[in-house]
Amino acid sequence: MRGAVVLALLLIAATVASLLIGDVHVGLAALWHGLWGGDGPGALTLRIIRAPRAAVAIGAGGALGLSGATFQMLFRNPLAAPDIMGFTSGAGLAILVAITAGLTLPLPLAATVGGLLAAAMVVLLSHRPGHVTPALTLVLVGLGVGFATSAFGTFLMTRLSTSAATEAQRWLSGSLAARDWGHALQVWTMSSVLATALALQVRALDLLELGDDLAAGLGLRTERARWALAATGVALAAAGVAVAGPVPFVALMAAPLGARLTGSRSMGGRLAAAAGAGACLTLVADLAARAAIPGLQLPIGVMTGALGAPYLLWRLSREMEKGEL
Repeated sequence: MRGAVVLALLLIAATVASLLIGDVHVGLAALWHGLWGGDGPGALTLRIIRAPRAAVAIGAGGALGLSGATFQMLFRNPLAAPDIMGFTSGAGLAILVAITAGLTLPLPLAATVGGLLAAAMVVLLSHRPGHVTPALTLVLVGLGVGFATSAFGTFLMTRLSTSAATEAQRWLSGSLAARDWGHALQVWTMSSVLATALALQVRALDLLELGDDLAAGLGLRTERARWALAATGVALAAAGVAVAGPVPFVALMAAPLGARLTGSRSMGGRLAAAAGAGACLTLVADLAARAAIPGLQLPIGVMTGALGAPYLLWRLSREMEKGEL
């Protein structure tokens, strides 16, 4: 309980800091006046500049955190996350294809289709008839698929104008620039629906963590449950990618960080902690991207990459020490 309070306080503090800090600092008094008075710099910050961006960061980070936790629990592997396995890259590539081809598909739909296609490719390339595919094989194949989709995305950008290619590159690095309340409504609506769907599958995820044989013995249709959970996880990642781009490492780090902060052992508690930690990571990374270098706003993916790369190397070393790699 104490850990959950700590995580909630961290999230609140990160949200307030993201509203106050930027190229132009806004004081708490001005923010409070803008909230209730409806005018002045505080109101401008809340309505247009920073509050929509913070809302998008929370929604996208929470969705990515839930997605990462789902795959890590499903495969019982801390490296099994949608960004590491190429699903977020597939979602980002699908959006880039839609933009390049001038298609009028809704971005969340395009991202979901791209993520599912990337997931299907990973499964097909790693599957061996008559054998159970190890989680590590899925991760390694996913890395290859992620690199391939990134390379194809780079090729597509050569077909765009200079300005469009620059904006596409910024988006593919992960960006929350120019986000408004429409983007916030989009990611919160999708994330809420998918989080509800995941909540209905908590028992299945709990049983699958015990192993397929035991889960089947307790009456669970393991293959059906696994595919349903994987589809939900991909859709959650796509919900975040559709508004923030393929932000790296948030999905990978959120579940372990949430578990460490809260100490929760129940499945529902661990998923909620992952969502909160993902939101907090995204907010802090976006704040650092905006404020670390005065006068320059970096893509959020630069900051999450700077945080996530050392974590990935540390996690790989831990798995090697345990003989898992």
